[in-house]
Amino acid sequence: MNILLTGGTGLIGRALCRRLLAEGHSVSVWSRRPAEVPALCGAQVRGVSELSQLDGEHFDAVVNLAGAPVADRPWTAKRKAVLWASRVSLTERLVQWLGEQARKPQVMVSGSAVGWYGDGGSEPITEQSPANKEYTHTLCDAWEAAAKRVTAYGVRLCIMRTGLVVAAEGGFLARLKPPFKLGLGGPIGSGEQYMPWVHLDDVVALIVWLLQNPECRGAYNASAPHPVTNREFVKELGRALGRPAVLPVPGFVLKLTLGEMSRLLLTGQRALPAKAQDQGFNFGYQRLETALAAATKAN
Repeated sequence: MNILLTGGTGLIGRALCRRLLAEGHSVSVWSRRPAEVPALCGAQVRGVSELSQLDGEHFDAVVNLAGAPVADRPWTAKRKAVLWASRVSLTERLVQWLGEQARKPQVMVSGSAVGWYGDGGSEPITEQSPANKEYTHTLCDAWEAAAKRVTAYGVRLCIMRTGLVVAAEGGFLARLKPPFKLGLGGPIGSGEQYMPWVHLDDVVALIVWLLQNPECRGAYNASAPHPVTNREFVKELGRALGRPAVLPVPGFVLKLTLGEMSRLLLTGQRALPAKAQDQGFNFGYQRLETALAAATKAN
């Protein structure tokens, strides 16, 4: 297939490029830094700064993963504008451009996050669950709505509501490992909030599976079948790193330092990949201890 990718230089995008190239596909990446694309994504991957550079070229599939990191800094009005532009506005531009092309792709897989559901407490969440309307829902819902416009052009659309990605390099584990290795890790807030984790290899495999299966459409939770609480997560991470996980981080400290963004850490979703499993997708990493062992063995 000839595939157009946004967010190709990110954690998931780089891994996806490696998988697609290994399977013999052609990949082009729309990027703010196109000169860096071959080094980050593979020498055979073409980087472009403007979609107009691709006018007239037919793509069999589009994977839309672009989006500035949500947890990098507090959600000031300026930061929220960046998050919106990098997700919603970018997707609107992408879909508009696709609509202008004479030949449309067969399928688009577009990113979202389990944050679409807002704080889910301890209740199991499937793709049929309603959302708790807060900032993460507002952002993700607008992102998904922008992607849904592509269906007006006859393009099959799959939306991935991705959880916390467990990976050997990069992602949220990169922030957690240093304090844990110093013996400073521990539960956050009450520790009872759920963390819908997923291994990077399974995210990539799910994207490829969605591209290849024409019966797949709509929203999918890209999260492992066995989510855990924050307390359980840090205990397993401490065990994987051979370090204690006993120093809690009080919730009020996070609220004072991070403001509204502290909800990312103090709330969660017990998200289950019901739809993908019902349709036959198999997760390679179903249990956290296995995923963390794979992600920490090289460190």
